[in-house]
Amino acid sequence: MKIAFLINQTHKEEDKFTTTLLALKALERGHTVLYIGLADFVYQDELTVLAHCRVYEPGEKLPTAARFLKQLRESSKVLTDMADIDVLWLRFDPTLDMISRPWAAASGIQFAQLVKRNGGFVINDPDNLIQANNKLYLENFPKAVRPKTLVTRNHEDVLKFLKKQGDKIILKPLKGSGGKNVFLIKSNETRNLKQTVEAIARDGYVIAQEYLPEAVKGDIRFFLINGNPLEKDGKYAALRRVQSADEIRSNIHQGATAEPAEITADILKLVKKVSKKLRDDNMYLVGLDIVGDKIMEINVFSPGALRHISHITEVDFSDLVIEDLEKRVRSFQRVKKSTQKK
Repeated sequence: MKIAFLINQTHKEEDKFTTTLLALKALERGHTVLYIGLADFVYQDELTVLAHCRVYEPGEKLPTAARFLKQLRESSKVLTDMADIDVLWLRFDPTLDMISRPWAAASGIQFAQLVKRNGGFVINDPDNLIQANNKLYLENFPKAVRPKTLVTRNHEDVLKFLKKQGDKIILKPLKGSGGKNVFLIKSNETRNLKQTVEAIARDGYVIAQEYLPEAVKGDIRFFLINGNPLEKDGKYAALRRVQSADEIRSNIHQGATAEPAEITADILKLVKKVSKKLRDDNMYLVGLDIVGDKIMEINVFSPGALRHISHITEVDFSDLVIEDLEKRVRSFQRVKKSTQKK
């Protein structure tokens, strides 16, 4: 297969990224890997979408992650017809380009839609990613699975929400990732609330969520594949992210510690409540952030931490993902050929 990963920019990729892990596993299984940046597409006509790709062919010896990225960056781009690839996998983070390249993410999704409409196999589904491009996507799921939430750009609205919640709330950007601009607001410490809301609102809307006491234990990153728990050898692709004592963010690159996660029957029941819609929306690989009995975020663009999970659980989940992808691509191609014959 030819598997094309749509990423922000090649030079921003890191060897610890889940995308790198998946690309290396694809190479190991004999597939060709292509990297496409958000600025690399070419629209020729309504039937032809191309991209300037960095191509890495499988070889006898699998490179290390660092070597793979180095060789990829040093390679020349090859203009490739998207009709010649087997799958276009959207693995970019829209928030990385919000300031310097505000056009990038929207353009990437539009080109991905064109590839899909021309008969290409695209994951996660670009048509549904449009409605999932920020944290409001969670509001489309059952009320029981999500925390009480307010979205606004007005600090007085936030103050009313805080009074209604009582003790504390969490403030963060509606469109953001990586734990940037996340604040814990206490009811007895509102002196700088207006400035805090204004600071977050510089980049768009502000989301306020109820504070869950279980958050002191960190959160659980839980992977789903096609709406089902990613599971292998009786273990789930999940980990607990525990923040340091003086930190409220559970992001690993913000200093949180990755620990084994105990996946209980209650957590699996919680996950099941969102499974059908994720399948209906064709969200192939998804990362849920779970605190207590609530899902705080649904990560549908480029969920990470799969490398940490594999290390902690001693299970290679990337193998399972690529193997599953192979089956889905074959099934997609059979259906496509059958339709064309008619």
